Order: sequence, then structure tokens, then C-alpha cells
Amino acid sequence: MEQYNEPRKRRSGNGLAYFAAGLIGAIIGGFIMAAIAPAYIYGRIIPYPEIEDNVPGQQIIIKPEEDISVAGAVAKKVMPSVVGISTVTIQRDIFFGSRLTEGVGSGVIVDPRGYIVTNSHVVGTNRRKLTIYLIDGRELEGTVLWQDSGLDLAVLKVDATNLPTAELGDSEEIEVGETAIAIGNPLGLRFERTVTQGIISGLNRSIMVEQGTIMEDLIQTDAAINPGNSGGPLINNKGEIIGINTVKVTAEGLGFAIPINVSKPVIKHFVEDGVFNPPYLGIYTLDREIIGYYETDIVIKSGLYIHEIVKGSSAEKVGLKERDIITHIDGIEVNTMLKLRSVLYYKKPGDTVEIKYKRNDNEYIVEAVLQGR
Repeated sequence: MEQYNEPRKRRSGNGLAYFAAGLIGAIIGGFIMAAIAPAYIYGRIIPYPEIEDNVPGQQIIIKPEEDISVAGAVAKKVMPSVVGISTVTIQRDIFFGSRLTEGVGSGVIVDPRGYIVTNSHVVGTNRRKLTIYLIDGRELEGTVLWQDSGLDLAVLKVDATNLPTAELGDSEEIEVGETAIAIGNPLGLRFERTVTQGIISGLNRSIMVEQGTIMEDLIQTDAAINPGNSGGPLINNKGEIIGINTVKVTAEGLGFAIPINVSKPVIKHFVEDGVFNPPYLGIYTLDREIIGYYETDIVIKSGLYIHEIVKGSSAEKVGLKERDIITHIDGIEVNTMLKLRSVLYYKKPGDTVEIKYKRNDNEYIVEAVLQGR
């Protein structure tokens, strides 16, 4: 026999409970979807909604910090003196023979009569053409007056006057943690006079750029330095040039600049005399930062260790020997190789300098006549 069950009667109380539970669940679900749905679907399924700029409460106001305003002021002050440099050079190889290649870099005007400082590797060798791009749009032919591949510095000249000129600072007065601003042409002239900002993150750094080639006493900065920035200025928060940007290593945030003080005497000679003939003492020295590359068993706390003396040089004639430690030139303390060059570059061949040095913990003083190269 078929069984038949009589349907139960509905109870109004249970229906209200179900309705209330459903309403609460819908509200909670709505809050959850409102929180997570935009983060998921906007940009994936539908575009982000447009926001009107003039709607009150939706504007974001950023108050500039002091360093940002300083960077703007520095850029305004220095940028007119920054130039673009384009070179056409001849490269020769055993497979393709001679071919022309183009390179781009940066430089900075240091005298209104057209003297420019840049890197030696920017202008290169075997040049066919050297063009300087000024901020006013002029393209001028440049001439290389002097270059030193070891220092990676070069002085150029263009036929122009009344050019905007950068103010040179004192690279010996800078300290780690100070503001550093770089201006140059990263990745070519399309991005000319790009400004980047960071800090001085290290001093007196020595790095190996090629096998057997070490650049010493560099300024380390985390201001972005990229290809094309080479030769451009590194600037302090006063708008003074404290270095010439030169290399970047593969690690992010590690760029290097040549302290400006070593180029000051070179500029001075060209501006006042029209020529620079580097004086020569005839010694190869190592400072405490770089001595470990050559003499692993020797540690010095100050001064310059004489690693080698050139035969027939002024240094040999006055009795200097290898392993002596030079402490002063003309009463000026020298603890880095760059400082030694800076002091000597203010001199001329034929000038006499006083050299104070140590040998076996004893101090001696001699006078040597500088030679020309």
C-alpha cells in the first residue's frame, strides 16, 4: 500500500528567522565583496575608474622635503653648464677592418671661454669628429687639449665665449651621507640633462675597471649614473661641482666620480697659460686603500708607499727608495695618490718641491726638481 504523508503546516516564526539570517549573510557578503572585488577585477577584467581631479577629498598633496627643493635649485643653477658630447671614432679589428663608431657622453663647462671637463674614455682615441651640444641648441666642434686615461679625465675647448660656467667645490670637504646630485645624458642625447639624486655613500674608493687598471680615490654615490652620464658633474647641495662621473659597477646604487680637486690645477694652467705640461717626480706610489692589491704583507696607516722608482728620475737622484713612505709635499700632507697629483699638478716642470718621507721609522726631508714628460 502506498504510504501517504500529509504535508506539514508552515510556521510563520521560522520564516522570519530564515529571512533575517539571509539578510545578515547578504550584508556580510556585500562588505567582503566590496573590499576584495575592486582589487581583483579592476585592471584585470574592467579598467580602473576615472577620478576627476577637481573632486574635493580625492586630491593628494605632497609637501616637498628640503632635499627636493635643493635638487631643483641645484639643477637650475648647474644645468646650463652641462653639455652633451658626441664622438665619431675609428675602430679597427681583424675581422671587419676599420669602421666608424659613434659614442655619446656628458661634460661640464668650467670657464666661460669654452673650457670643458669630461672623461678621457668619453672622447676616446682615433677621433674623426667631436661635437659639443650646448643648452641653447648650438652644436660646436670640440678640441681635446689634454687627456689622461689613468685618471679618466680630459679637458676640451670650443670656440665660444660668455658660456654659462659651473662653480667648482672642494672635494676634500665632502662627507659620507651628504646630498649628491648627478646631471648628464643617460642612454644618449634623447634623455639629455637628466637629473638624479642620492647621497655620498663612500669616499676614497679604489676599483679595478680593467685587468691591471685600477682607478683610485673615487667618490662613491647612489645617485643613478648610467651610460651617457660619464663626464657629467656630481654636485653638492650648494650647486658646486665636487666630482666628474666616471663609472658604474654592476651592483645597483654604486656609481663613482673622480674628485674635482685633481682637475682644478689642470684647468688653472690652461686658463692662465694656455697649456698644461704635467710635472713628473718619477715614483709610483700606493695609498692605504690600494696597497693590498700589490703588497699583501704591508699595511700603512698614512702617507704614500713608494712601490717603484723610475731610473734616472728626480726621485732617484735625491735618494728616495722603494718602500719609503712620503708624508708631505711642500708641507702639505699627502695620504692619497690623487692628493699627490693635485699638489704636483699646481707646479711646473723645473719647479723645486720639498719632500718629507719616512724610512724605517726615521723622518727625512729632501728637495727635488720636477721633470717634464
